Amino acid sequence: MIARAGLRVASWPYGLAMRVRNRAFERSWKRVHTAAVPVVSVGNLTLGGTGKTPCVEWVACFFRERGCQVTILSRGYGAETGRNDEAMVLEENLPDVPHLQGIDRVALAETAVEELEAELLVLDDGFQHRRLHRDLDIVLIDATRPPTRDYQFPRGTLREPASGLRRAGAILLTRCDQVPEAEVEAIRAWVTERFPDVPVATTEHRPTGLVGCNEANEEVHELVESLGGKTVGGFCGIGNPAAFRHTLESLGARIADFRTFPDHHAYTREDVDDLNRWAASLHSDAAIVTTQKDWVKLRVPTLGGRPLRAVRIGLHFRDGEATFAEVLERVVAPAE
Repeated sequence: MIARAGLRVASWPYGLAMRVRNRAFERSWKRVHTAAVPVVSVGNLTLGGTGKTPCVEWVACFFRERGCQVTILSRGYGAETGRNDEAMVLEENLPDVPHLQGIDRVALAETAVEELEAELLVLDDGFQHRRLHRDLDIVLIDATRPPTRDYQFPRGTLREPASGLRRAGAILLTRCDQVPEAEVEAIRAWVTERFPDVPVATTEHRPTGLVGCNEANEEVHELVESLGGKTVGGFCGIGNPAAFRHTLESLGARIADFRTFPDHHAYTREDVDDLNRWAASLHSDAAIVTTQKDWVKLRVPTLGGRPLRAVRIGLHFRDGEATFAEVLERVVAPAE
C-alpha cells in the first residue's frame, strides 16, 4: 500500500513535466523542424511493446507499393552498439527500405533526404519525439494493456497522459484477438468518445511463417502451421512476452517450458550456452521457438541439438483498413 502510494506521488511530477514539454512544442517555445518530405510516425503512449514493428513494416510496404522511396528513422533503444533488434527485423523483412538509427532524428531526416533520396520518412516510435514535424501520427494501443487500466510512469507504463491522443491522426488497436470482443469494443468506445474525429481500426498480430537458418547460414522458411500439436520450448526477450506465449498457444503448440529475458536483451555467449542446456533438457520431440526479434540477434541454427525457429509476425486488420489506407493516401496526395 505504501509502495503504491509512493509510486502514485512520484508519477505527478513526471506527468507535469510531460504536459509542460508538450505545451512548449504546441506554443512554439521549442522549435519543431520540418523535413523536406512527408513524415509518418508510428508510436504509442506506453513503455514496452505494443507491436510497433509489424505496423512500421505494413506502413513502409504501403508506400513502397505506391512507388515512394521510403526510409525508416528510429532512436535505436536497446542497442549500445550497432542496430537494435527492431532495425534488424525490419532490414530482414524490408531489404529495399533503408533504416537510419540515432538520437538526433532531425539530422537523420536530412541525411535520408539528401543522401538516400528519400521521398517519405517513417518515424519508428516517434509519438513523443516532438522535434521533427510529422504529417501523420499513428498511435497504437495494445488491447491487452489499454490506457483505461494504466497509470503514468513510474506508477504504470504511460509515457504521457492519455489526453495526448488528441495529436493522433489515426489509432490502431493491436492484439485485439487476445482479449474478449467486449473489451475491444469498450476500448474503442472510450477512444471515440474522447477523440471522435480520430479514425480507429482494430488489428491482430498474426504469425506468417517460421524462419531460421541451417549450418551453412542459409535461411530456412517453414509453414507456421507446422507447430500445431507439437511440444514447444519457447523463449523471448520482448516487451510483452505473454503475447508471444499466446501466439504459440493459438497455433496449437503445447508449451513444455517458456523462458523470458528483459526487453531488447543482448544475448551473450553465456546465454547461448545456457539456452543450449535448457533446450537439451526438454523432451526430444520438443521444437525450440523464439521471436524474430530474438532470432536476428542469435542467428544460430540449433539449440540443444535441435533446430531453432522464429515466428515471423505480420499486421492483420480486423476492421478499418480502408479508412486507415485513405488516411495514409492523403499524406502523399498532390496538393489541390
